[in-house]
Amino acid sequence: MAISVSVVLLLIILTVVFLRNGALKLSHAIVCVLLGFYLASTSMAPTIQNGLSATAQIVSDLKP
Repeated sequence: MAISVSVVLLLIILTVVFLRNGALKLSHAIVCVLLGFYLASTSMAPTIQNGLSATAQIVSDLKP
């Protein structure tokens, strides 16, 4: 749960930065949000979740 909240916060911050810099238009952001909602309701959602969890686990295991 903490990882998903952190990822969501990071994506929100990046979206706000891109919107303010003009690198991301509002229409593009809306399309990305809609794509996220549609992906969450498909059968691919568990696969995407498992991939993100595995990636987060690999990153957390790295020692600098």
